[in-house]
Amino acid sequence: QVQLVESGGGLVQAGGSLGLSCKASSGRAFSADVMGWFRQAPGQQREFVAAITWNSDNTNYKDSVKGRFTISRDNAKNTVYLQMNSLKPEDTAVYYCAAKVSGGVPYSVSIYYDYWGQGTQVTVSS
Repeated sequence: QVQLVESGGGLVQAGGSLGLSCKASSGRAFSADVMGWFRQAPGQQREFVAAITWNSDNTNYKDSVKGRFTISRDNAKNTVYLQMNSLKPEDTAVYYCAAKVSGGVPYSVSIYYDYWGQGTQVTVSS
């Protein structure tokens, strides 16, 4: 019903930067309480990376990316962003954006999100 499309992934050396974008097919996605980014490496569980509220009044990050990644959103453009700096090999994964419509549920748990993008590959070489 609502499609999220990520872009901006690629190959980068350790210490480098990448910026990811996620655009929604409908503004309905940006009626969501929270927009988030998750990632999944081969053989690993999907894990929370970052989230941002509708009014951008609150952001949350996985501990290992704090100070390196920045999440932001532009509701007028139906787009959420993830700027990734000082990348490390352990950041290598497929990155997914997601929208959570329901409130009152954990922002860091994937099963509570209603809409998902197709993912974009981020590879960080050592």
